[in-house]
Amino acid sequence: MELEKNPPLARLYKKTTVETLWLYILASLISEGPTYGYNVRKIIANKFGFKPSTVTLYTVLYRLERLGYLVKQGDTYSITEKGRKLLEEGINHLEKTVSLLKESLATESK
Repeated sequence: MELEKNPPLARLYKKTTVETLWLYILASLISEGPTYGYNVRKIIANKFGFKPSTVTLYTVLYRLERLGYLVKQGDTYSITEKGRKLLEEGINHLEKTVSLLKESLATESK
């Protein structure tokens, strides 16, 4: 289904990609290890199928670093233990949400 023809789905896509970019940044750093900011953008595009804008990416990287979820050494970013725990909590929340939605579908009235 084309996103342009389905505004609710387009909004969901935006909310689960660009607006939750921190999940994809942390997941990229776990799977690929320490790397440069511009490479995180490439990883996200290749692995998750969307390209965040450069400004948005670096804004989120900066915030994650400031909050202690990432460390920057030179131009290279890596995830901290605090960042790993945050990613796990985020994934657990998403899994629970999807599970509840699927459960609703499975128990719909016939």
